[in-house]
Amino acid sequence: MRIAPLAESDRADWEPLWQGYLTFYETELADDVSDATFARLVAGDGMHGALARDDDGRAVGFVNWLPQASTWTKGTYCYLEDLFVAPDVRGGGVGRALIAHVRTWAEDAGCDQVYWLTAETNTQARKLYDKVAELSGFVHYQITLAPHGSN
Repeated sequence: MRIAPLAESDRADWEPLWQGYLTFYETELADDVSDATFARLVAGDGMHGALARDDDGRAVGFVNWLPQASTWTKGTYCYLEDLFVAPDVRGGGVGRALIAHVRTWAEDAGCDQVYWLTAETNTQARKLYDKVAELSGFVHYQITLAPHGSN
């Protein structure tokens, strides 16, 4: 397996994985939002993305992350925002490798912590997460606002 930063040439391989991720979370996004997301990930300007490929070169997973300032440290935290592995290869180490990729990036960038959220019902992924991280015990709340520029 090989994990590399997303490149513009990865779009056709990234897209079905991205759509699988959105389907898993029962979410739909407008095409222009997915376009903007991919462009931001490729640019690496505040957001980062990587694609995992198997030994045959097939894209089998992705991870997206971003560093952020924190009031609880002089350094930064690294938020692992999205992680998806193709269903037919789950349990084979791809998710673990993608998390390790982000951890290495965060360590090299001087971050103090890597953290992420997942659905309580995401039991298969949580089995992995319980092995590679600590459950924080925090409960997530949110206020959804209108998209920027809409009236």
